[in-house]
Amino acid sequence: MASAKIPAWYYQQFDADFSLEVPEEGFGGWKKETLELDCDKTAVVVMHAWDCGTFEQYPGWHRCVPYIPRAQKIAREVFPTLLEAVRRSPMKLFHVVGGGDYYKNLPGYARAVALAGPELTHTAKIDPDPYYEKLLAFRRDKVHPGAHNLADVQRGFEHVDFAPEARPLEHEGTAENGRQLYALCAETGINHLIYCGFAIDWCLLLSPGGMADMRKRGFLCSALRQATTAVENKETARGQLCKEVGLWRVALLYGFVFDVPDFIAALDEMGKA
Repeated sequence: MASAKIPAWYYQQFDADFSLEVPEEGFGGWKKETLELDCDKTAVVVMHAWDCGTFEQYPGWHRCVPYIPRAQKIAREVFPTLLEAVRRSPMKLFHVVGGGDYYKNLPGYARAVALAGPELTHTAKIDPDPYYEKLLAFRRDKVHPGAHNLADVQRGFEHVDFAPEARPLEHEGTAENGRQLYALCAETGINHLIYCGFAIDWCLLLSPGGMADMRKRGFLCSALRQATTAVENKETARGQLCKEVGLWRVALLYGFVFDVPDFIAALDEMGKA
C-alpha cells in the first residue's frame, strides 16, 4: 500500500451551546488534522474545467457566469503544479466532463463507456403543459441566464473545450456521469474521490458524476480548496461566501477539504520515501 499523510480540514458540527444567544456558535467549527490516505484507493477528479473563451467572444455568457475569470485564473496558476504532482504519485487522475462533445474522441472516455456498459434504465419525466413552459420561459428570461445572454451561452457551449491546463492524458479515465465514473473507480478499487474544478457549490456537488451522485454509491468525496471557486450572488460575491458554504458542506456531508500546498507537499514527500 502506498500511503500519504496529508493535513485535512474537517468541520466539527457539535455541540450547540444553548446558553448562548446563538447556540450554533458553540460548535467546534473548522479544525485541521493530519490523516493517512491510501493513495492506491484515492483519485483526484477534475470536473468541468472548461475553456469558456473570452469576454469579447461570449460577453453574454460571462455576464451571467462571472466566475469564469476566477476559474480561468485557477486553471492557469494552480492546476499545472497540482496535476503534475498527482501524475507523479500513485493516485489516479480522472476527469468528469459535460456540456458538449469535446471529449468524445478521447481513449479515456471510450474506456469509461466500455467499462460502464449500456444504460439499462431511463428516468421517467413529466409531460410539460403550456403553463409549465411559460414558467420555464419566465425563469430563463428573468432568473438565469437572461434573454439577452442566451445566444452567447448557447454559442459558448457549442465551442466549449477543456481548459488547456486540464486536458486529460490519453490513459486518464474520462466520465460524463456517475455510472461511468463508478466503473473507472471499480476497475482500480478507488473509494475516495478528491474533487477540483468548477464550481464547488454547483456542478461539483450536483451534476452527474459529482459528489451527491458518488456519495450515493458509497464514496468519500473531498475537495481541494484552492483548486475551485463557486457560483456567487450579488450579496456573497465580494467575500466569496458561497465558496465557504460549499466547502463547509463538503466537510460536513461528503469528506474533507485539503489545501493544495499541503496536498502537493505530502505527495512529493511520499515520493522521496
